[in-house]
Amino acid sequence: MKAILFPLILAVAALCCGCGHTSLQEKSSVAVNPLSGKIYDLRGVIVSVDAANGKVQLTNENIPGFMEPMTMTYALANPMEVSELHAGDKIRAQLTVNDASPILSQIDILQQSQLDYKPTTQYHTPQAGDPVPDFTLTNQSGHRIHLDQYRGKALLITFIYTRCPLSDYCPRMSRNFAAVDKMLAADPRLYAKTHLLSISFDPSYDTPAVLRGYGEAYTERFTQEKFQHWEFAAPNPKELAALLQWFDVGLTPGPGKTLAHSLSTAVIGPDGKVRAWYPTNEWTPEQVFHDAQRALLPMAEKKQRK
Repeated sequence: MKAILFPLILAVAALCCGCGHTSLQEKSSVAVNPLSGKIYDLRGVIVSVDAANGKVQLTNENIPGFMEPMTMTYALANPMEVSELHAGDKIRAQLTVNDASPILSQIDILQQSQLDYKPTTQYHTPQAGDPVPDFTLTNQSGHRIHLDQYRGKALLITFIYTRCPLSDYCPRMSRNFAAVDKMLAADPRLYAKTHLLSISFDPSYDTPAVLRGYGEAYTERFTQEKFQHWEFAAPNPKELAALLQWFDVGLTPGPGKTLAHSLSTAVIGPDGKVRAWYPTNEWTPEQVFHDAQRALLPMAEKKQRK
């Protein structure tokens, strides 16, 4: 019983007496969600699914500074997602803690227990060497662009939406791309052979004007930004599903005007083929910077041979 009661006490204390447990808060990776409360990264295995009430029972791994491994029942921010979950699935999610019951959102299935289960939407997992389709988008200047026009350069792509409230998701991707952009700019020759593209999956809100303002803030050039090296774009709503499925971006409506989504960042070589792909937020600007360098090596080697 002690092994179970102790983490429960820690959890209740963290919820009700935050001022008296500062040391626990400092050890945890906590983000503030302006919509609902504090956010903790959670990984665990689903024990059972309550489809009627939109809840799951799961055994979570240790959450530093908040909760030791234990089995609890959680409500889902989006109850419709319960149909995609099964007992035995290993998941990663965001745990929102507030004065009400804890809620799970931003759910990613890391490993399915039912191998014969076929989701309604089939997602493609980008692999090194995969040729990227020539998707068409509209950029921050209202110009129509397509991916094939960047052939001959290393193209770095990430997915965002401008209203994202979670600092570790879209804002983190944009901050990382800003860092990559500055690293590339330090080498004019490398800068000329690369291009960055942030793609929004919220085209109804992220109009060219919205994307321009968002991009100007992240490049820190504001009205002086010409978007010659880093563009911000969104697909036609009719082409959105195909684009997200190819780059393995899961997307469902969340509470309010938020969108529950997974992440996807890719480095595409000058030949239009995937060189590297990151499905989480754990990559660093240094990693993507070096991936861009490596993506250009085959082209450089060919020139040297000539």
